[in-house]
Amino acid sequence: MNIKDQNKDFETRSLDTVCINESRLEHKWYHNLKYLVIGILFGIVFIKAEIISWYRIQEMFRFQSFHMYGVIGSAVVVGIISVFLIKKFNIKTIYGEKIEFHDKTFNKGQIYGGLIFGLGWAITGACPGPLFAQIGTGATVMIVTLFFAIVGTWVYGYFRDKLPH
Repeated sequence: MNIKDQNKDFETRSLDTVCINESRLEHKWYHNLKYLVIGILFGIVFIKAEIISWYRIQEMFRFQSFHMYGVIGSAVVVGIISVFLIKKFNIKTIYGEKIEFHDKTFNKGQIYGGLIFGLGWAITGACPGPLFAQIGTGATVMIVTLFFAIVGTWVYGYFRDKLPH
């Protein structure tokens, strides 16, 4: 691989796999309580919408029900509209910081990652978002899934430089 390709690969990885957070704001610890409250409310919505139901997830992967596809589709539509409005009206964060969107390029690692993610989701009946809500409802077996999600993230971070991006 020549130096030009190496630089391009680095640029792709730096924008694709590393969170870019340019905020320099520092807050006291209790400012994080708002995230706890929002997380709890988000978990309640997940429970009421049956998004955390193992049966609903299995129905989706067996193409037996539209429920989960409707939820995911509506989230995509809300996201598209939100990004459009943020760009159109130059909306800033609640602290007045500019919201920036960075272009991303497609690479084959996204296919592999998506397949692994989907396989894990189908087997366990859980994606990372609802894991905490599932544990909170008493499905303590999901602690095993959470543990291995953390292990998988660590393994990816450990081997990141050696993986194709």
